[in-house]
Amino acid sequence: MVALPEGRRLTLTFQGVSKWYGDTVALAEVSFELEPGVTGLLGHNGAGKSTALALCAGFADPSTGTVRVLGHDPRREPEVYRRIGIVHDRDGLWPFLTARELVEMMAGLRDVPDPPRAAAEAIAWVGLEDAAERRVGGFSKGMRQRVKLAQALVHSPELLLLDEPLNGLDPVQRRHVVELIRRLGAEGRTVLVSSHVLHEVERMAPRVVVLVNGRLVAEGETGAIRDLIRDRPRTLRIAAGGAAQALARELVGEGLASGVRIDNGALVVETGDMDALGRRLMPLARDLSATVDRVEPLGDDLESVYTYLTDHARGRGR
Repeated sequence: MVALPEGRRLTLTFQGVSKWYGDTVALAEVSFELEPGVTGLLGHNGAGKSTALALCAGFADPSTGTVRVLGHDPRREPEVYRRIGIVHDRDGLWPFLTARELVEMMAGLRDVPDPPRAAAEAIAWVGLEDAAERRVGGFSKGMRQRVKLAQALVHSPELLLLDEPLNGLDPVQRRHVVELIRRLGAEGRTVLVSSHVLHEVERMAPRVVVLVNGRLVAEGETGAIRDLIRDRPRTLRIAAGGAAQALARELVGEGLASGVRIDNGALVVETGDMDALGRRLMPLARDLSATVDRVEPLGDDLESVYTYLTDHARGRGR
């Protein structure tokens, strides 16, 4: 696959983009810009990731705002499609074709000069050489994902739109695809890869865009977003029997808890420094001759993480 020229250039821009379907708002005033390299599109299910990718691909018009792909309007200038590769979250592969036939056909539809050669190269990139002559209908989900990736790569696109590309892959396949995506970004291609799992995005993308309920709530270096999430206030439920009140006084006194309350005999603690609290909890319990039976995080699900990012963005006046 041919490497692309170096140099700063905007590949994809969203400017004030909103998209609604009837009374449902899928995206609300979203703006961001992408340059060559890998960017993660992070958000919970229903956050608007697939809608954003559909707008990038020209599958739909924004209700308001503008989308530009490689300087073009994807809905008005269809020639830009030759420069885009798409891995959709839906499975629309023809089950009666072999992997080679399917990828070669897609190369022909995109006017690739030598479809057989391009298909063979794309199949090798995704590690499907041994299964190339098998019909796709008999493939596992992970293998079908790799066929979808091969057909997206066969015409050597400048922009790749990947919707949850790691779904269905086993650990070995995931590692292979993650390495492939990183190589594509290093070549100078622009890769926008969606996921709801931060640690997966972190392996592929040095930059991330975070959507919550259709709104852009954070963007920047992936490590900075990870640190923001890690440092968010946390809530713990501590079962400490009759010593709950005494333990609460000590935690507040040492500045380890910003808020405490007793709930059905258990201590509910809010803290901004989970590590420090974890180090001191058991020594304090020992000093009080208390028995800690259980420590349980509350509000630690993915939805609460994104809600925190939403609140953080609002606090910055976004």
